[in-house]
Amino acid sequence: MSRNTKINLVLLFAVAALAVLPLALGLGDHKKEPFTGADAEAETAITELKPDYEPWFSPLYEPPSGEIESALFSLQAALGAGVLAYYFGLRRGRRQGEQRALDREGERRAPERQAGSAPAGAAGKSAAERD
Repeated sequence: MSRNTKINLVLLFAVAALAVLPLALGLGDHKKEPFTGADAEAETAITELKPDYEPWFSPLYEPPSGEIESALFSLQAALGAGVLAYYFGLRRGRRQGEQRALDREGERRAPERQAGSAPAGAAGKSAAERD
């Protein structure tokens, strides 16, 4: 097993553990909504500390339900992942293309190197043959 495969497996295990451990350990069981977002947690904390607080801004678009809000968030995450995957794929493709070009260049020069060890043409003839 290569070193990269081992690293990838360790990272995959770490991500799986981060996803499963909060559920397995029952973190958030004492809350009404255990896994709400940071915005909702902040709003709750602010209203508890200062009930007369007025927000500075209002949202440009307020989704009609939590499901639609979650769907829009998922769409945003998918688009971001797609852009990152495209970028990394493009970089890898360019790097592979450059490597192939270098390999082809090396294949073209290899016969010249072999020919260089056994000179050809007038320069390769002995002094008696040139005269």
